[in-house]
Amino acid sequence: MIDIKEYEDMMMFDLDDEEREELSRRFNAVADGFAALEKVDANRVEPLVTVLDTHNILREDISEKLVTREELLSASPEQHDGYFKVPGTL
Repeated sequence: MIDIKEYEDMMMFDLDDEEREELSRRFNAVADGFAALEKVDANRVEPLVTVLDTHNILREDISEKLVTREELLSASPEQHDGYFKVPGTL
């Protein structure tokens, strides 16, 4: 049986005996569920990331130049040595 008093002190709760008993019962039910899972032999089970049978549906990450530096800088109000020139900041 899980002792709720330790958790009660940690959370600074002041529970009555009935509430302590109910929480203890619920905590024990959760602990029993995990204990049952620990008994399952999953050594031969392959790790699963998703239940869906999908593969990489994204496009290949291929670098391609769509716009040249000169074309980008041509739209800039100010530039210096091939870079955008912006106001200084602190």
